[in-house]
Amino acid sequence: MSRTPQEIFESYLYAGAMTRHADALAENFTADGVFEAPLMPVGATFPKRLVGREEIRSAMAAYYEQQVKDDRSPSLEKSGYVLHTTSDPDVFIAEIDTVFDGDGDDVAVSLVQIFRIRDGKIARLRDYFAPEVMS
Repeated sequence: MSRTPQEIFESYLYAGAMTRHADALAENFTADGVFEAPLMPVGATFPKRLVGREEIRSAMAAYYEQQVKDDRSPSLEKSGYVLHTTSDPDVFIAEIDTVFDGDGDDVAVSLVQIFRIRDGKIARLRDYFAPEVMS
């Protein structure tokens, strides 16, 4: 059964940003899926390129473990996104404005993600965001 871009994006968002559940996040990808953050500098905490579901799972589990001390969490009420379909039915773009609540001031982050889908799973995700927010 094929999933819509909305279903794929919401599943990915819930597994990653909302629950930080590396196993669930990795299951959104094809076995050979690629997760890229092209703007991430070499040596940053957030991975620049991960290939394969198992590498995505282990690297994101390690990253989420490092983030346990981070008390910021995304505010669903203040955040939003728009999905854009393309002429290629296997590609969609997510335009995201996320607001993180924390102690003190809110932090707003805008980003763009490009999804390439195969058989209802993410075959390639390119995540464009400000590296200093995640490194």
